[in-house]
Amino acid sequence: MKLQVLQEELSKALSLANRFASAKAQLPVLGNILFSAKKGKLLISSTNLEISINIAIGAKVETEGDITIPAKVITDIITNLNPEQINLVSKEENLNITNSEFESTVSGMNALDFPAIPKRMERVDLSIPKDELAKALSLVLFAVSSDETRPILTGVLFICKKGELTLVATDGYRLSHVVLKNSSITKTFKFILPKAVLGELTRLPSDGDVEFFFDETNNQAVFKSENIILSSRVLEGEFPEYQKIIPKEFILKIAADKEDLIQAVKLASVFARDSANIVKMNIKSGKLEFNTESQLSGKQKTRIEAKIDGEDLEIAFNYRFLEEILQVIEGEDVSMEFSGSSSPAVFTYPKDTNFLHIIMPVKLQD
Repeated sequence: MKLQVLQEELSKALSLANRFASAKAQLPVLGNILFSAKKGKLLISSTNLEISINIAIGAKVETEGDITIPAKVITDIITNLNPEQINLVSKEENLNITNSEFESTVSGMNALDFPAIPKRMERVDLSIPKDELAKALSLVLFAVSSDETRPILTGVLFICKKGELTLVATDGYRLSHVVLKNSSITKTFKFILPKAVLGELTRLPSDGDVEFFFDETNNQAVFKSENIILSSRVLEGEFPEYQKIIPKEFILKIAADKEDLIQAVKLASVFARDSANIVKMNIKSGKLEFNTESQLSGKQKTRIEAKIDGEDLEIAFNYRFLEEILQVIEGEDVSMEFSGSSSPAVFTYPKDTNFLHIIMPVKLQD
């Protein structure tokens, strides 16, 4: 392998690829980055076997070839060089790095030891603007479970059908559901992606559209955004039949200012932290009140103005769940619908009628 590449381009690519290398893995090669020199470009790849990345940058390639180099070593070298042309030459399992004032030889490994990862899209099953995807993911990722004993809940369910994409996440206590219109989808399929890869997808330093390819044969999802290809394993198993828990009838509907709700929840949290995070909502005689009480630190009541339509109700929630949904909702107003003190509450906002969030209440002691 022999090529010339710009330091700025290589440094950016390595900083990104380095995130997916695993220095502590049992397989030493997983701590390496793979360089593949092809006609007119350098492909930079890394993987932790859960998530893989492949980045293509422009290069003047004199001789094609492949080599893997320790991720931290090559990244630390390249990021500290001056912004100018860099020469890369591999010989057997060593990589020689030079520029106008620097020379180094780095010991690598045979490229054949590196795991095979996707380097191209077989087809495009879904295409979506990155900013639209990032916004939708922000509405569901916080509801993903961190409980590894229920691995199927540690990801987001993607339901694709003609003209429509639905994202669903739940941890068993709350559920987020968002529907996006999408003309690129022409067939019906679904898969569950780990939270980690979706977080990485939103962080990619690229704009424009993100293209998806669902590889059922290898149980992988592959994404392409400009010069970057990201791939991930798909979680295996059946996602819960979430539709059954979405209430259809309500005894009470409330509309309130989001900032008023945020302030009320924050004030309630002062004492809720000492009482299992529980905050009570009392709706009586057309008034909305938040109550918390702690045997250790005290108690409080916060009343806010709201449009209330329906029966009186006392219901309790984990304040953290209220806090998190209010942080992601856009716009000034929040709608809340209730079926009873022991039934899930539905949170929506007028700005996006395709989104809903459900929170299970905490059972109150008699």
